[in-house]
Amino acid sequence: MSEDTTQLLPGDGLQLILSRLDSLNAHLNSIDARLTTLEEKVDRRLQETRPIWEQVLTRLDGIENRLDGLESELQSLNRKFRVFYDDILKLQDKREDLEERVRKLEPTQ
Repeated sequence: MSEDTTQLLPGDGLQLILSRLDSLNAHLNSIDARLTTLEEKVDRRLQETRPIWEQVLTRLDGIENRLDGLESELQSLNRKFRVFYDDILKLQDKREDLEERVRKLEPTQ
């Protein structure tokens, strides 16, 4: 078991293995170069779109603030409506009381 396993390969086997490794290495280098190019392209695009996203976020903050204001106004209107509705119910009760009193005062025929 201590003998060199490369001795068991055919005469040009070692060269074949080395050429395959060189081929794999070249392929990996090609992939690495393509990945680097892609990363650079993505970085350029991010630089191009960053101002757009900053504007969008600013506008969304403004919209959110306006919606918060509208929500506050709606809550205020809702409270006023409830008070108004309660006043209408009280007026209806008073009208019914007045109608009853008028009926009692009118002579019956």
